[in-house]
Amino acid sequence: MSDDPFHELKQRQREMWVSFAPAASYTTVVAAHLVAFAGVAPGEALLDVGTGTGVVAITAARAGAQVAALDLTPELLAHAHENGRIARQHDIAWTEGDAERLPYEDARFDVVLSQFGHIFAPRPDVAMAEIRRVLKPGGRVAFATWPPEHFIGRMFAFVARHSPPPPPGAAAPSQWGVPAIVAERLGARFDAPFFERGTMSLPALSVPHFRAFTEKSVGPMQKLVERLAADPQRLEAVRAEFESLVAEYYHGNLVHQSYLLTRAQAR
Repeated sequence: MSDDPFHELKQRQREMWVSFAPAASYTTVVAAHLVAFAGVAPGEALLDVGTGTGVVAITAARAGAQVAALDLTPELLAHAHENGRIARQHDIAWTEGDAERLPYEDARFDVVLSQFGHIFAPRPDVAMAEIRRVLKPGGRVAFATWPPEHFIGRMFAFVARHSPPPPPGAAAPSQWGVPAIVAERLGARFDAPFFERGTMSLPALSVPHFRAFTEKSVGPMQKLVERLAADPQRLEAVRAEFESLVAEYYHGNLVHQSYLLTRAQAR
């Protein structure tokens, strides 16, 4: 039996994100923004936490960094391996692991990045302590997160309204999109953070097309639909509610999603 109180939650997360690869492809532009925002330089030792299909890790490797990348879901790491092979980035060290228990020695990295990854660790204090532990003094952390007031943050809240509650003590991922909370979580381990914003746009022929896409490739939506499959009337009502939310952000055959970038230097 694991001594991790969130072991079962992490098992569900591992399974939830198995089908994420098609959606991950749309985050490649954000990955370039994050790598540039972090000031990644050739020769730097870099860790990508929650690498998923490897879009940030590969972008950083192409910028000349010496990259290690970690994810909880082995199926996503298989996609990451293949993406690295296609990109001819063969030196990335891919590892299955947990953001709350990083399998690396102290002060190993110049830079730690995370693109919508570490936000799912249930204990932000534990995840940030681990990130600081593996950073060299004066090293940098930079990450992309979803503000709660914009589309993805509101989608998280929508899914939560229609799902069983998380275990007590598990933090909501969208809290990482609030600058004041981010600054508090970085705390005494880092200098004051610097913030920047951007918008990710996903092509969709219609709002129902986008809804159908998320149900197949975005884990929380996929699991929600599976739970409601035996109640067609409620499922249709939930789908209509979701489409109404999406419609607020859909124009020009794109769904526009704002994100927050944070950068801070380790003390």
